[in-house]
Amino acid sequence: MMPKTVTRIAVLCQIMLALGGATAAHAQAQGPCQQIAAACRQAGFVQGGARTGEGIGVDCIRPIMTGTPQPRRASKPLPQVDPQIVAACKARNPGFGQGGRGRRVPDGGAPPNPPPPAADGPGPLPVPPTQAGEGKAIHPPPLAREGSEDAPALPAGARRPNIVFVLTDDLATNLIQYMPNVGRMQRDGVTFANYFVTDSLCCPSRSSIFTGRYPHNTGIYRNVGADGGYQAFVSRGHERATFATALAAAGYRTAMLGKYLNGYQPRRDPQAPGWNLWDVAGNGYRGFDYDLNHNGRIEHYANRPEDYMTDVLSAAAVNFIRRQTPDTPFMIEIATFAPHAPYTPAPRDADAFPGLRAPRTPAFNAAPDAAAKWLAGRPPLSEIDAAMIDNDFRKRAQSVLAVDAMIGELQKAVAAIGAVDNTYFVFSSDNGYHMGEYRLMPGKMAAYDTDIHVPLVVTGPGVPPGLTVDEIVQNIDLCPTFTELGFAPTPANVDGRSLAPFLRGEKVEGWRTVALVEHRGPIRDLADPDLPDLRYAPRLAEAVRRAGNPTTYGAIRTATSLYVEYADGEKEYHDLMADPDELRNTYASLPDDRKAALHATLDAVQSCRGAASCQAAEHVERTARRN
Repeated sequence: MMPKTVTRIAVLCQIMLALGGATAAHAQAQGPCQQIAAACRQAGFVQGGARTGEGIGVDCIRPIMTGTPQPRRASKPLPQVDPQIVAACKARNPGFGQGGRGRRVPDGGAPPNPPPPAADGPGPLPVPPTQAGEGKAIHPPPLAREGSEDAPALPAGARRPNIVFVLTDDLATNLIQYMPNVGRMQRDGVTFANYFVTDSLCCPSRSSIFTGRYPHNTGIYRNVGADGGYQAFVSRGHERATFATALAAAGYRTAMLGKYLNGYQPRRDPQAPGWNLWDVAGNGYRGFDYDLNHNGRIEHYANRPEDYMTDVLSAAAVNFIRRQTPDTPFMIEIATFAPHAPYTPAPRDADAFPGLRAPRTPAFNAAPDAAAKWLAGRPPLSEIDAAMIDNDFRKRAQSVLAVDAMIGELQKAVAAIGAVDNTYFVFSSDNGYHMGEYRLMPGKMAAYDTDIHVPLVVTGPGVPPGLTVDEIVQNIDLCPTFTELGFAPTPANVDGRSLAPFLRGEKVEGWRTVALVEHRGPIRDLADPDLPDLRYAPRLAEAVRRAGNPTTYGAIRTATSLYVEYADGEKEYHDLMADPDELRNTYASLPDDRKAALHATLDAVQSCRGAASCQAAEHVERTARRN
């Protein structure tokens, strides 16, 4: 190489280093508000771009500062900004980017007459280090203050409790009998006897759990498509206002393990805000041959016995718990794919329960009277059908054995760090499952108790042993429950109510008397993992029909009745005192004022928004309101 060329390269290198140093120095000099605006510009938001969904002020800065979802028109996702930077910006300029509250920020992203950088404080605030082996922490945005509840005051000398949340997939109440550790939880804690999901379908239900909001407020009704799945959840900004972001902002160490939302792809999609440890799979239903996104690092698990999904999640959860210290609370969600189809048990449990059959309840192979069109006219189950159902039920019972063993290991891990007296354990499922009832092959999505009524069991400090709570509770209540237990502010626009008073054995006046169920159907997308098994029929359309694929409906479940309105105009009413198996539709015999009251209540709850609005609507009346 010629000497002159070497000299030129050296000079260029010096220039580049100088420029890099100047850029770093400039970044350090930027105040927190300027850093937020810079992050939005780097993410592609521009001045004057509001009409196309990329306005730097309304589509980026304002949602970051308020912690609320982006406007629906927003065409780009929000950048991740350390909440400490947001808090520092709020301290210096409370109205930054919010229009009318303090200095207004136009779409240019900088306030009029901005102060010099030094007035906004130092450069980027330090990010708390993660624990070894957990990778880089994702720090959540601040919670919205407008419409949110303030965090309950932490009593003097008290510690925030730990929360261990085990969420199963498609686990119906009839499987609890095969889970001895869950049985012990029932004896040691509170069982919610009337716990219902907002939709008996994975992604809508999980969205309600994360956000505390009904499907009509999350906009998540399906597992895939424009109104369902992971992408819809992210595009609506829901990841930025969950119980995880709330607890992380309150100082919790958080971990998400297993199944997140339908459509999440470990090799493509990042970890969500609010979670320090992220061990999340995509299609892990088979229990083997899957990928886990471990804080951005992809790990593949094959088909060896030690690769079984539930056991892998159990080991990761135990490891996380054992690394915690008494001065930092933790919250961990372990979301198993079991016992979802194809109902894969751990290899060690593949021979358990020989000869086990599905329960023969009065609804098994029964033809409902005056059934809705989607359910009517079904032939009786054949002996082959019944044998398939029994085989599948046995595999489901086998698969929950590993889940139950995991609960035992988690309890031991909590005991090993001396945190038994300061840890809540919560066990539940995202939806139920019918298996032969109403002549249906295995599936879900119906408004009947087989599908919407699932277990919820809680143990922990101050929880009365052996207590059964009969009030109507729903999965929208979990988010505000977790935040209240953690002395964290509840995200804005939550529809549910905290169950913490029930965990203390208290009575709650004015509690809801109806549970709302919202479903959009029928499902036809071949990418949906909840399409029925082709074993049920040689053609997919027939397999779907045999497993049950109701049309769109809204329903309210009270302590004594079920009322359903279908999009095609059909209606169902079941008096559960006289018809506990929901086999006789007696809507036609109801008096007109009762029909009007049921319709008015359903309409009111399906229109409610926020805890106060929904609390007022969630009460059935004997007669319609008169103007």
